[in-house]
Amino acid sequence: MVSWNDLWLFALPALACWTIAALLSLRSGRQAIVYLLTVCGLLIFGSYIALMWHSLERPPLRTMGETRLWYSFFLPLVGLITYGRWRYRWVLLFSTLLSAVFICINIMKPEIHSKEMMPALQSPWFAPHVIIYMFAYATTGAAMLLSLWQLSRRDKDLAGIDNLTRVGLAFLTIGMLFGALWAKEAWGTYWSWDPKETWAAATWLCYLIYVHWRRCRPASLRPALLWQILCFICLQMCWWGINYLPSAQGLSAHTYQ
Repeated sequence: MVSWNDLWLFALPALACWTIAALLSLRSGRQAIVYLLTVCGLLIFGSYIALMWHSLERPPLRTMGETRLWYSFFLPLVGLITYGRWRYRWVLLFSTLLSAVFICINIMKPEIHSKEMMPALQSPWFAPHVIIYMFAYATTGAAMLLSLWQLSRRDKDLAGIDNLTRVGLAFLTIGMLFGALWAKEAWGTYWSWDPKETWAAATWLCYLIYVHWRRCRPASLRPALLWQILCFICLQMCWWGINYLPSAQGLSAHTYQ
């Protein structure tokens, strides 16, 4: 049985693997070692998530801290996919740094995690809904990092960003559909315009606009990059920003503690 106090025992070796892999990725000819070390780190950190799932007797998806666990796991995974597909050598270093930030927050605040699963969350749709959303968040996060990098370049290339955004939008769509099925089972309605649902719809529309924008106006590069960053800001409001909105206090069923 493991607890939140054991997180560092898994996080440190995982971060060590990801950091070494990220540094090696900056040099050419080390792809095999980069893949091996990144996957080893994912297996180590993933084993902690699996053990916590067993210890809690529920998926670790209930609190904001628990969703940060999944985000910390998916960031290096998406970074590895991006590195393997488009050979952005710096992307693993950025994904590792972001993952380390979320891991450190969880290590410094272990008291926020011990929560019982409320009845509404005891649904077979809950786990796939949140896991799919966390992967979408990681994918769109990688797209946002690429956007920031491309803004500083004279010769802009949005191919990687566009592909990541399409994947992220697809997973956001699937996550929303699973969320609607979960809501129907838990509250009797597919959609109620809860503050979380409203921001989820706004985020989905923002990314949909980006995809159509790139198809209809492929030469409009800088405005598209700025819009991509705005999309990610909307996503952050959907993920955790609503916790601080007056309209969500005591009213939203989706706010995390």
